[in-house]
Amino acid sequence: MKNLLLPILCFAAFLSATAQDRDTSRRGQSRLQTYKIAFLTEKLDLSPAEAQKFWPAYNRYEAEMRQARMDSRQQKESEIKTEERVLNIRKKYNQEFTNTLSAEKANLFFQSEKEFRNIILKELRDRKRKGH
Repeated sequence: MKNLLLPILCFAAFLSATAQDRDTSRRGQSRLQTYKIAFLTEKLDLSPAEAQKFWPAYNRYEAEMRQARMDSRQQKESEIKTEERVLNIRKKYNQEFTNTLSAEKANLFFQSEKEFRNIILKELRDRKRKGH
């Protein structure tokens, strides 16, 4: 397992800065995205050729996921319908990522994305318990 300490420390620094600067949430989102990209880059260990193909696809994937969730909130869709939309986007991009990367790395992407989300949630829960 590669050294994950740096991304986790960067994330902790991000949360600390965000806690001090809550009114600039857009900048915080940008920082979070930066840390997510660093985390994924390390986990996927992309070659330059893979990275050149992967990141544009990833950006499209992120935009579709964001739009699906935003539409879901605006239209007050059921959780099941929202999850179905998200799953369909994930299936679509699984195929695209498999064409860009190996099937193993495409699967690792989805696992790593989930792992990053879990790290974020754990850190937020810990901060809430500590009263920060």
